[in-house]
Amino acid sequence: MAFNRRPRRVKKCKLCSMKVEYIDYKNTDLLKDFISEKGKIIPKRLNGNCSKHQRMVKVAIKRARQMALLPFVSE
Repeated sequence: MAFNRRPRRVKKCKLCSMKVEYIDYKNTDLLKDFISEKGKIIPKRLNGNCSKHQRMVKVAIKRARQMALLPFVSE
């Protein structure tokens, strides 16, 4: 059986294209792009980040949450 699937579009890392070396936890405007409405971190397969930048985003979001710059959950 042949399935008529579309080929997946390869997502490019937005941070690689911007040539970002380090993601600061104080840059909440950038970090909000990687958080859902409920406050969860969006996975790499959905936002198209590379592994290196996804780890940096994860650490920066967790640090910003500890410093009360970002919420843990949104009601």
